[in-house]
Amino acid sequence: MVCGGFTCSKNALCALNVVYMLVGLLLIGVAAWGKGFGIVSSLHIIGGVIAIGVFLLLIAIIGLIGAVSHHQVMLFIYMVVLILIFIFQLVVSCSCLAMNRNQQERFFDETWTSMSNRTRREMEMNVNCCGWLNTTDRREQFAEEFAFCNAECKKSKTPCETCGNKMLNHAGEALKILGGVGLFFSFTEVLGVWLAFRYRNQKDPRANPSAFL
Repeated sequence: MVCGGFTCSKNALCALNVVYMLVGLLLIGVAAWGKGFGIVSSLHIIGGVIAIGVFLLLIAIIGLIGAVSHHQVMLFIYMVVLILIFIFQLVVSCSCLAMNRNQQERFFDETWTSMSNRTRREMEMNVNCCGWLNTTDRREQFAEEFAFCNAECKKSKTPCETCGNKMLNHAGEALKILGGVGLFFSFTEVLGVWLAFRYRNQKDPRANPSAFL
């Protein structure tokens, strides 16, 4: 049977959704591992990663069941949700690739401000930095943050780089990687929509030939 046939479409759609399920389980596992080893204790970060993993897992299960049973309604829901995810992911990925240095600084500044003190202290210890930015208009804030910093560089009496400088130095490369990976996976979602649409409109050779799908 050629690859455009019913069985090939079914197997390809099942394989794609198995990959989505593995990615969802990986996200859930990484979040649980990070929480268990104390790498990240922020419930907002942990909850967000787990929510994304669970959502992706549920969509993959719907797509997998729809593919195995050739269920019209499930396949239609799967297609609609994948289209919405594709649009959202495409916008976010393009934003990551287009973000310049000033936009990155504003974004990370808002993120740092919204963090709890506990999360800031953990980040300072993990990244080995103190405070956000030591600029003229932030001297008082930096002095306060530095006083509560427990990073290794402060304990060893060596000069500590600010967390803002460390993050911004690597932010450009990280955002390019994130945007590129996001774009790649967004086009796998287009593949999923195309496979589901084609498979949904194919007839099962084992079914009654006179039945309409």
